[in-house]
Amino acid sequence: MLGKLTFKRANLARAYCDSLAGKGIADARSGLFLAGPRRVGKSTFLLEDLLPEAKARKWLSVYVDLWSNRKMDPAILIIEAVKKELVARKNTFQKLIGRIRKINLKVIELDFSQPGLPANVTLSDLLSCLIALSKKPLLLVIDEAQHALSTDAGINTMFSLKSARDQINSAHEAPDLMLVFTGSNRDKLAQLVVKKDQPFFGSEITAFPLLGRDFTDFLTSTVNKALAANNQFTPASMWDAFQKTGHRPEILRQIVGSVAISNNAGSFSDLLKQNATLWQSKLWEEYEHEYQVLSPLQQIILMLLIQHEKAWSPFSESSMQQYQEILKQPALSVSTVQTAIQSLRDRGFIWQSSRGAYALEDLGFAQWLQHHTETA
Repeated sequence: MLGKLTFKRANLARAYCDSLAGKGIADARSGLFLAGPRRVGKSTFLLEDLLPEAKARKWLSVYVDLWSNRKMDPAILIIEAVKKELVARKNTFQKLIGRIRKINLKVIELDFSQPGLPANVTLSDLLSCLIALSKKPLLLVIDEAQHALSTDAGINTMFSLKSARDQINSAHEAPDLMLVFTGSNRDKLAQLVVKKDQPFFGSEITAFPLLGRDFTDFLTSTVNKALAANNQFTPASMWDAFQKTGHRPEILRQIVGSVAISNNAGSFSDLLKQNATLWQSKLWEEYEHEYQVLSPLQQIILMLLIQHEKAWSPFSESSMQQYQEILKQPALSVSTVQTAIQSLRDRGFIWQSSRGAYALEDLGFAQWLQHHTETA
């Protein structure tokens, strides 16, 4: 019923592109790091606003979603996305690729039948060739970039990107290589920037702006055009429902669509409120069920992780003491805590980088746990 609704955020896209080019108030020439919860419209913004703005500026863009294939090493996903653009942007390559398997480009040789890069070719080489062939600045967008931290190869690729940025951009005042990284968890994404031994140390994490009342007003106006004049959604009811869904446009559209095509004779605005409240309740019931089946130690680990965030050290003396005090156990082994954490990782509660940093997988769970604690 809703069809494809396009809510443009052109001003935001222009501001980000200005900062990437070093022309805005904010300077993101070292990289733009956008963090926001899942399903709040980050990928849609990248594909429908940021990349079109880059195209309008005559930039070449490469987009890769590290969650598009979570079984594949993030390093391979990034490299293959660049290789794909290398072929797609060169007509000569497109003609040759069906007849031969290897292509010589200047000083590098690429085998497109094999994933990754040969030992004598760096990611900087690959990106430099792409920029040279296109004769355009390159915008590389990596969606869910924190997933690169899950493998050693992924981390090394992040370091390679930092090195490529420095090498390629050193020759000109305006950057030829611009980098955008997004993440659904701020703590995970921060692993790339907060420590001296991390590839983008010193860069800033920017909170991705959630869609606001202007989006729900737009949606209300658009949907109401297809509804009878005597039963339409009110802007206030749409905004309230949007907040209940955690500012998730996809979820809101699904609820609005189901209400609009229902045979219920009630007020659409009232039904929208009921359905949004029901959606939130079902999600929180799921959190409740998942939490209650955990062991007391696992529950404490989650509470302390949420409380201390990046400062949490699970096996420190103070943490071990807290476990023992809350559980009222005089002795607790490190191996017992390790087993509990591994189980939480397997259940999807906790994310761990290959370097041992921890973060909560679902920030919505933290909101529920806070509510649960306050009302208990």
